[in-house]
Amino acid sequence: MVCTTRKWKQYIGNIARMIRLKKIPRVHYITPGDKMNNDIKYRLANAMKKCMYSSPVEKITVKEISDACGVTRQTFYRNFKDKYDLINWYFDKILVESFRQMGEGHTVYESLVNKFEYIQMEQLFFKAAFKNDDQNNLKEHDFELIRQFYIDQIESKSHRKISETLLFQLEMYCHGSVFMTTQWVLGYKKFTPQELARLLSDSMPAELAETFRGVNLI
Repeated sequence: MVCTTRKWKQYIGNIARMIRLKKIPRVHYITPGDKMNNDIKYRLANAMKKCMYSSPVEKITVKEISDACGVTRQTFYRNFKDKYDLINWYFDKILVESFRQMGEGHTVYESLVNKFEYIQMEQLFFKAAFKNDDQNNLKEHDFELIRQFYIDQIESKSHRKISETLLFQLEMYCHGSVFMTTQWVLGYKKFTPQELARLLSDSMPAELAETFRGVNLI
């Protein structure tokens, strides 16, 4: 299926207009002119978004993404294992940008607000990605990413290995967070990014919340 460009141009125009009107936060939006070493990866992510306007994730092929980007399939595979690897890579960039100041003056709540505002801005992309249940899907990747991030924060700041009891609580909390995030992205839960972030922050098990306070995460 051919990726359309008309809706894509309208989408970019709407984003630019909303930023000017300050209806959404001003964040870095990927462009082919990005002066970064991984410029081609951002271009491929943009191409993936274009394809999402006309096809669900599971039906988009690497050839369609490559054609929309103007590169060969070989170039795609030099950068990503498959289309899900591309989606997860782009999500990583958003999560790192959202969480990079956690523990250095920013709390879990503030980082979650940043994450959800990024996702809201890229609603088409992430609604399609979170809807997909294929192997290597974004929901599993999100869980593994935030789980490991929290473990690293706790262990590095407390200078001791996380206990099995605390790990159990953390994994349960992360699974619940990903589930509620998915429900929100798909439109089943009607919250603002701030409301969802507050609900998730306030839903931590007591022992886990106390540990987070001890390492300045909440």
